[in-house]
Amino acid sequence: MLLRKVSQNPALCSAVLRLPHSLPGTQRQTAAVAVRSARLYVSQAAEAVIEKPAVGSDAATKADKVDKTAASVESKSFAVNMFKGQISTSQVFPFPSVLNEEKSEFLRELVGPCSKFFDEVNDPAKNDALEMVEEHTMQGLKDLGAFGLQVPADLGGVGLNNTQYARLVEIVGMHDLGVGITLGAHQSIGFKGILLFGTQEQKEKYLPKLASGETIAAFCLTEPSSGSDAASIRSIAVPSACGKYYTLNGSKIWISNGGLAEILTVFARTPVKDEKTGEVKDKITAFIVERSFGGVTNGPPEKKMGIKASNTAEVYFENVRVPAECVLGEVGGGFKVAMNILNNGRFGMAAALSGTMKGAIAKAVDHAANRTQFGSKIHNFGVIQEKIARMAMFQYVTESMAYMVSGNMDSGATDFQIEAAISKIFASEAAWTVTDECIQIMGGMGFMKDAGVERVLRDLRIFRIFEGTNDILRLFVALNGFQNAGNQLKSLQKALKNPFGNAGLLAGEITKRAKRKAGMGTGLTLQGTVHPELAQSGELTVKAIEQFGEVIEELLLKHGKKIIDEQFVLKRVADCAIDLYAMIVVLSRASRSLSQGHSSAQHEKMLCETWCIEAYDRISRDIKFLKTGTSKQVFKNLRAISSAVVENGSVVAPHPLGF
Repeated sequence: MLLRKVSQNPALCSAVLRLPHSLPGTQRQTAAVAVRSARLYVSQAAEAVIEKPAVGSDAATKADKVDKTAASVESKSFAVNMFKGQISTSQVFPFPSVLNEEKSEFLRELVGPCSKFFDEVNDPAKNDALEMVEEHTMQGLKDLGAFGLQVPADLGGVGLNNTQYARLVEIVGMHDLGVGITLGAHQSIGFKGILLFGTQEQKEKYLPKLASGETIAAFCLTEPSSGSDAASIRSIAVPSACGKYYTLNGSKIWISNGGLAEILTVFARTPVKDEKTGEVKDKITAFIVERSFGGVTNGPPEKKMGIKASNTAEVYFENVRVPAECVLGEVGGGFKVAMNILNNGRFGMAAALSGTMKGAIAKAVDHAANRTQFGSKIHNFGVIQEKIARMAMFQYVTESMAYMVSGNMDSGATDFQIEAAISKIFASEAAWTVTDECIQIMGGMGFMKDAGVERVLRDLRIFRIFEGTNDILRLFVALNGFQNAGNQLKSLQKALKNPFGNAGLLAGEITKRAKRKAGMGTGLTLQGTVHPELAQSGELTVKAIEQFGEVIEELLLKHGKKIIDEQFVLKRVADCAIDLYAMIVVLSRASRSLSQGHSSAQHEKMLCETWCIEAYDRISRDIKFLKTGTSKQVFKNLRAISSAVVENGSVVAPHPLGF
């Protein structure tokens, strides 16, 4: 699926909501959705070109070819298809197993030293207090090869695939998120653009020193005027008359590694001439900028709530001469580069935070197993048991998502952006909940600094904000899903023009809708796919997908082009999508464990069953709410309450005492 970015006059999801000219009981809908400039931040989230690019010097050329053909290729993404009320299992069953014996053995050899390093060398409390990673720790990480985990071995890196990378990132996340950000800002986003879009010359020039840690990288996108609205950046790069260089001016804020980096991936506006019309427009271009070019400076480290060990600073560019050969990807294609980088790395956040949750659960369990109150160990009390069980479920779902997405990527999947966004949203919220509950179980002890959990909670707060705020990503998930559902209805429109030639297709669609109206199943099934012991959970998932597909179509027909304005609706649609994807990943993983007779299989079965039962109830409740008139009144009230509070500058109701 490709959603082209239109920089000056964006249109949300160019193909979304192109509904049939004639469907029973519906009116003709508009063919495209115009986005008012006030909601540009929504459109950019949905319009990024986020297909996985070809890695190599011809990446940009291949991406254009993908653009033209993607619409005709049926997506294998589970998330894409669930918005259509369909089930595509090829990317979710069986649970990915992408490591051959050699890769597994190599990874095992790395896990031990990495774990030992973080147990014995790294001191997260000291890093937090110093507000920097200790020098000997940085050097130790470089010696381990931790700064070039996914750089090919022939360019000086470790050469890990995504699944191997996820396993090591999980260890880092368990011990020190501040160090994790330092490493992640360097390789997950800092120089990831060179890996994905760089020419062979660029790779050979920069990657060896980046992989060794001799030079540090940073990702420079955010500006004072552009947070979620990346299209509004003001940094500008003007090409020279000779065409040999660009002059870069501007500033970036909140840049991780901003005070350390020698190599920066920088996004700036450049004038681009339209070959067809001759019109010149500013478009975003990505550049590789070396601090040694001159004119690159940074402010002091920011004082932050958490991840204090990582360096965060403002970066300034004043008349920086950037050689033309340092353009990353295409001139004017920078937004695509940025979104690909972010999309490509989101699974790593889920992996890291699954490790964070493991650490928090271990501390909570240790306390619950040893703390005696009212004559009994507190782990025997129902309220504590429920907390621990839910913490375990959150961790299981997050870990399953992380390795599902990384496995899909390693298997060559190109359509995983919705799943990646879901994994980031879920992981960041689950990790916060799990760590908060850890403190609750530990009581006053958890609140004390020496326990180390308060630091983790502070560190975690940023994860719902950076690399795509969860609010924007929820819109991204919902709007991408609506686009694909709209495209399906568009294909029906074409079929209706030749009913005799498409009799089978039309009969199937009519039958499906008739069964829905009658409250009957549409014929979807996971029988033979999920393990027999999980048949009930599979049936709940199928029912949820059927209900979800139905409400998506109803919402498209109801709101038409105005769906972009219905953010109250979009949020709830995204929540349903997140729960649905969580259901399928745990079904897949637990099915594998049962099939292979793992010692933990029955435990995983309980995790899966419980999650699916409760997730189905949440989805059904949200769908029922969206279908009722009550939702319209609630949304109207929420909008009015918010407007009144904003107009008043604070709460509106007077104090109950009158003063």
